[in-house]
Amino acid sequence: MSLRIFIPRDAGAVAVGAEETVVALEQAAAKRNIAIEIVRTGSRGLYWLEPMVEVATPKGRVAFGPVKDTDAASVLDAILADGPHALRQGLTEEIPWLKRQTRLTFARCGIIDPRSVDDYRAHDGYKGLERALTLTSDAILADVTTSGLRGRGGAGFPTGIKWKTVAQTSADRKYIVCNADEGDSGTFADRMIMEGDPFVVIEGMTIAGVTVGATKGYIYIRSEYPHAVEAMNAAIAAGRRAGYLGSNICGSKHAFDLEVRVGAGAYVCGEETSLLESLEGRRGIVRAKPPLPAHKGLFGKPTVINNVLSFAAIPFILAGGAKAYADFGMGRSRGTMPIQLAGNVKFGGLFETAFGITLGELVDDIAGGTFTGRPVRAVQVGGPLGAYFPRALFDTPFDYEAFAARDGLIGHAGIVVFDDTVDMVKQTRFAMEFCAIESCGKCTPCRIGSTRGVETIDKIRAGERVEQNLAVVEDLCNTMKFGSLCALGGFTPYPVMSALKHFREDFSPAPKSLQAAE
Repeated sequence: MSLRIFIPRDAGAVAVGAEETVVALEQAAAKRNIAIEIVRTGSRGLYWLEPMVEVATPKGRVAFGPVKDTDAASVLDAILADGPHALRQGLTEEIPWLKRQTRLTFARCGIIDPRSVDDYRAHDGYKGLERALTLTSDAILADVTTSGLRGRGGAGFPTGIKWKTVAQTSADRKYIVCNADEGDSGTFADRMIMEGDPFVVIEGMTIAGVTVGATKGYIYIRSEYPHAVEAMNAAIAAGRRAGYLGSNICGSKHAFDLEVRVGAGAYVCGEETSLLESLEGRRGIVRAKPPLPAHKGLFGKPTVINNVLSFAAIPFILAGGAKAYADFGMGRSRGTMPIQLAGNVKFGGLFETAFGITLGELVDDIAGGTFTGRPVRAVQVGGPLGAYFPRALFDTPFDYEAFAARDGLIGHAGIVVFDDTVDMVKQTRFAMEFCAIESCGKCTPCRIGSTRGVETIDKIRAGERVEQNLAVVEDLCNTMKFGSLCALGGFTPYPVMSALKHFREDFSPAPKSLQAAE
């Protein structure tokens, strides 16, 4: 019997040498005349240990990491001898960082072969779809509503209401669209799930199709994710072969098929109406609402648009876990959230847990503080348009309403940490510049406001009429927040105003960066 070894083909692991580690292990095994089977999985999300190598043992999988190609031979010897090694992490499931998580959406990620339908099914895959096919549309909607699931893409809109609206709208054709245009800084959960457990996204979209009466779905993936595109296409082809996509799925009367579409690098296409424009072959420009996509979406037809993680949560809920899912979390934020820890941190990666954990626990405890060892000064939650929170707000629970009460956003749950060397004036300028570059140009507050914002902040950095120009920035933010057509211009004020509120000393009377230069 051959030795079974698991190594991620996740883009994050590949970026730090996973492919070279695979080759080195195969060569080391050949020299020792040992038969090994290497299974390419997704990542477990412990990125400081990548490439992480796991080996199947009678007690469970044992992890080693980070395993470079130069470590492969010695790691293989330690595996064969069941002996100690400097990179040995013990039983994977017992690693504290992983053990303390509540993995519902990411339960299979890093465990299964993402290209194998059989492996997916062996780990409770497609149970949600099989049950959904025995239920009425109303019964499925009741489960989704009971679960309390809200959009995981950032808006936090109740999924049950969105699906119900499409289900009750009459049309000769309806569509399901998955927004996989993950462009926020510090976010990688969508990519991880597509590369590590693509069938859970396919299953969730198929359940949505069955529920609302749609027979066609599209997955819109950003062009910067070639590994995810490959993984989703491979899974869709495997799903068709196994009868889970196409006509009469699972032998039922329902038909549903999927297609991957690749974006062209526009951040604004993460906004749902811009995404629809791009899917239809036009330039990604925001549409005015109403009409809502639920009534008039893709090709003018009723359309369900959800984020990758929203669809990925559905199979657990439909498999009989609606109440179990709702039992996690706090207030109106139910279930779990895959939180992405990035920036200046010791332990960066994906941490799935129930809503309610505090920001301080995530930064100081889970992420281990800064990689540099310097004090944490600012934390940005929710991507480049998220607010900057100082340590004084670290008691904030990770919850949609709790963050909103403190003028913040959870967004796609990306957390980026900065130490005390950060220049908040530069960060503020970056927010305005980012908006100016990525604006689709349709509305004046976003297009012009962001450009004027960059110019005004440059004046502040030069020490020119600082207080008067700060007032101009605040006025611009007010106009952008309430006058922009979509969240790109509407949310840009969050990082700017939070920096002005919590880190005012960087702006006045003279910026810290210029003082240091002098």
